[in-house]
Amino acid sequence: MEAKIYNQKGKEAGKIKLPEEVFGLPWNADLVHQVITSMESSGRFGTAHTKDRGEVRGGGKKPWRQKGTGRARHGSIRSPIWRGGGITHGPRAEKNYERKVNRKMKLKALHTLLSRKWKDGEIIFMDSLSLSAPKTKEGKEILLNLAGIAGFEGIMKKKKNALLLAIDKKNAPVEKSFRNFANVEVSEVRNLNPVALATYRFVAIVNPEESLKSFARKI
Repeated sequence: MEAKIYNQKGKEAGKIKLPEEVFGLPWNADLVHQVITSMESSGRFGTAHTKDRGEVRGGGKKPWRQKGTGRARHGSIRSPIWRGGGITHGPRAEKNYERKVNRKMKLKALHTLLSRKWKDGEIIFMDSLSLSAPKTKEGKEILLNLAGIAGFEGIMKKKKNALLLAIDKKNAPVEKSFRNFANVEVSEVRNLNPVALATYRFVAIVNPEESLKSFARKI
């Protein structure tokens, strides 16, 4: 398996051999779905919270005496049947949404998504990405150059989740140059995960020689 390498001007700059174990896997929808839903659930924080009868205010005194009033018996205005009382079986913030995913499953799902995107022609390999200073203008020029490559026109057409830019190491000028684009996300290759790959349509992998070594270390 060979892939073309482009420079930041959108011109072909060479070729690279891709590992079959990363970019040549068959599609496995069940595995990918299980891993993504589990990761999304683990990243969820419970914010909905209702108070039970032990948390609402008031209710220290019996509303009225037990007998002789002609009204129903009540012991506290905190009772769930009272307006302003506690909530029965309501959502609680302490609920744990975390779901465990085995490391091998997560890695297999990552490689499966990379294989699918490569097969669908949604991965670009770039030899390097260098910016002298954080400038949104230069970032836009690079996006236009990439969109000029056949099959990647959607980078500039999609308003959301268009491009995941995977850099080989932390690069502040690059991160700052693209952070004003709502449809572009910059991430280090070592932080790639199935959720991010499934969210963005196109993936640009910078410095593939070093980046693919990162994938090899994960295997």
